[in-house]
Amino acid sequence: MESLLLGDARVIEGASGPGRIVSGPTRREPLSVHAQIRPRGPYSLRLSCRLAGDATRRFDGARLTACVLLNGRPELATASQRRDGVVEVDAETDAAVERLRFVLALDDDHSEFLRRFASDPMLGRSLPHLAGLRPLRTGTVCQAVLRALAGQLIDSRRARAIERRVVRAAAPDDAPLCRPPTAATLARFSPAELCRFGLSARKAATLVRLCRAVDLERLGALPADAVAARLERERGIGPWSVGVVFIEGLGRFDRGLVGDLGLVKLLAALHGRWVEGWETAELLEPYCEWAGLASVYLLAARRGGLLPVPRDDVRRARAAEARLAAA
Repeated sequence: MESLLLGDARVIEGASGPGRIVSGPTRREPLSVHAQIRPRGPYSLRLSCRLAGDATRRFDGARLTACVLLNGRPELATASQRRDGVVEVDAETDAAVERLRFVLALDDDHSEFLRRFASDPMLGRSLPHLAGLRPLRTGTVCQAVLRALAGQLIDSRRARAIERRVVRAAAPDDAPLCRPPTAATLARFSPAELCRFGLSARKAATLVRLCRAVDLERLGALPADAVAARLERERGIGPWSVGVVFIEGLGRFDRGLVGDLGLVKLLAALHGRWVEGWETAELLEPYCEWAGLASVYLLAARRGGLLPVPRDDVRRARAAEARLAAA
């Protein structure tokens, strides 16, 4: 990985179609392939990678470094963004460039979402501030399934700690950045072994069963309804988990994060009472096929105080609920 190979610097223009590769001057890079990619539509690496850190990648505020998996072989790739918006990617191979391109969602232009909801009563105010945000994808669909199971009904910090322990245990070495987990690497664990990393017995059994019975990496080739129905057949997987797999694993925006705790708090603030997770479907319904991206934007806008609602918290909603019950 550290060999100083002489590679071709290339410019990949992707503003209106698939990337076009043209020759450029050679340069000496720690990684042998260098590409310059112009994202389709508004894109901010800083906004998109702000919460990107996990066992397989890190972000220092300017550069993302990630381990990507190609046919079972891990490769290193990095990305940074210039002031003109071009994203510079350094990697070991062309295939690693393309994989990181997918992980970063560089070709998924969401301009239609921004135009369509520019006057939205909830998101309209926040869109100019968050316009370059796109949710990053996990290194494998299997990792998104693990993330969905680990993140159910607990805070995000604890969930990421569980995910990190499982990913590190599944990696065959102790490199600073682990390779993304696959169904094969996770299927080797028993549910009891996964419980030692923090997963509940039910979640551990579901993860092992899915890894052993389903080709998770090929779910993206199936229709959305078929994927959702197959996942929800598993005990413990509901709409929120499906949303995580769609957004972060498959790179699809047509399933939202129904039941997300942040959305529950937001809806509670809007209604002045405590709400149940399933009620957040009401919040996402206006966004139709963009419900997944809207989920991400609503959560980011809530964290940034950009929504037209009071600063919400669980205690306030529960107090309102208590007052209503006593009336």
